[in-house]
Amino acid sequence: MNPAEWLHRTALIHPERPALLSGTRVVADYAGFRARAAGLGRALQATSIAKGDRVAVFMANSTHYLECLYGIWFAGAVAVPINSKLHEKEALWIIRNAGASLVFSDTSHGSLLRAVSEPGDPDIVDVTSTEFTNMCANAPLETPVALDPDELVWLFYTSGTTGRPKGVMLTAGNLGAMTHSYFADIEHVSKDDAILYAAPMSHGAGIYNFMFVMNAARHVIPESGGFDSEEIFDLAGKIGNISMFAAPTMVRRMVDYAETNGCDGTGLRTVIYGGGPMYEADILEAVEVLGDRFVQIYGQGECPMGITVLPHDLVIDRTHPRWRERLNSVGYAQSHVRVAICDEAGHPLPTGAVGEIMVRGAPVMAGYWQNPEASAETVRNGWLRTGDVGCLDDEGFLTLRDRSKDVIISGGTNIYPREVEELLLQHEAVREVSVIGAKDEEWGEIVVAFVVAREGTALSEKDLDAYCIDHIARFKRPKIYRFIPDLPKNNYGKVLKTELRRLLA
Repeated sequence: MNPAEWLHRTALIHPERPALLSGTRVVADYAGFRARAAGLGRALQATSIAKGDRVAVFMANSTHYLECLYGIWFAGAVAVPINSKLHEKEALWIIRNAGASLVFSDTSHGSLLRAVSEPGDPDIVDVTSTEFTNMCANAPLETPVALDPDELVWLFYTSGTTGRPKGVMLTAGNLGAMTHSYFADIEHVSKDDAILYAAPMSHGAGIYNFMFVMNAARHVIPESGGFDSEEIFDLAGKIGNISMFAAPTMVRRMVDYAETNGCDGTGLRTVIYGGGPMYEADILEAVEVLGDRFVQIYGQGECPMGITVLPHDLVIDRTHPRWRERLNSVGYAQSHVRVAICDEAGHPLPTGAVGEIMVRGAPVMAGYWQNPEASAETVRNGWLRTGDVGCLDDEGFLTLRDRSKDVIISGGTNIYPREVEELLLQHEAVREVSVIGAKDEEWGEIVVAFVVAREGTALSEKDLDAYCIDHIARFKRPKIYRFIPDLPKNNYGKVLKTELRRLLA
């Protein structure tokens, strides 16, 4: 099922329902939303973009984001949403790897992208331009291009331990299963509800749009284009029935603001948190301050938002004999998946044993884009190897014991040390480098780089920080640099990151 079919159906049944809002201002009803997306789809077809072709979206959150996604799907093409926080060189690599035929961008991101683009790179269309307005004003396609469940619709790039992002291939069937799990496991959605996009729409926040399109609900983009606690509480009070996705860092900031300013969360229906479990003290305080508004999910780009869930009633429960263990878990398997704990060979482990978390089911990706080796390594016999370590109790609750040994989760965003290490090693004054994560009260974790300078060179934290700013996204750069004479290694020459963690402590 083409996701654009959901918009098409809703627009026929509820054409006058408010659809796209910038703050409290209604930008488009469902008839207008559909008309612009279908017009954009026709414009894409006129440029020979067809089923299976990739179209990238590199911009900050806006109502245009949803118009672009659904315009791409009306044409039967594949959306490639790119994290707007990425450096333009990183974004360009993704655009080229995906073989994108066109890029939709806003003025600021488009300008940065053009500065590093070369002849042969795809055209960039500014969504604030007359060109984009004219594309949306084309005669709308009558219906979206038909897609089968196994056809690609969303190509999501997630960093990998190889240092380069991998394109996660999500099919129409994957997204359909994830969407229906939301209704079964999190909450029902009605036309009186709204979703607020305060986290990047290229990730979990944006992928949660489908449930609200299906039910003629409202899509609210904060005028700031991002996360601001004061703005969120103000919009919740004025709009009402708002659900949103938030990283634990965002929840912490919302609770702090609410306590300081006497907010009770009026107008907030559900805050779905993920990207890592919250500290017990933080979620206890969040419930105490804002009440029954929280749901935890655990997922990955390879199984988007769809591995486990800890629903409303279990987040607030304090009566069950094991409520604390449940609260510190990431919940139980969502409706469309099976979860198992396995050893290194992929053999199931008994209840309570710690091992790698594996999952199979309809939301699991079709594989990595043009990377059969990584696909075969990650999905074995239908089971997705998450790279995360945890255990299942006898009630089916999953507790994360550790993330994969390399990944750093900062503010709900995955950062892979290998990627940062490979960049720093390109600096002429760096001989060796190893990157680890350190616990941080605000961000969950921060990036720490242990650096060995080349003999006879002068190297400072300022030099390396400037180098990182010029090449990678700011959120990936180290917050702490430690200059040491040599990296600790074992007899095989492998860097001992456990020793680095000891040195940092």
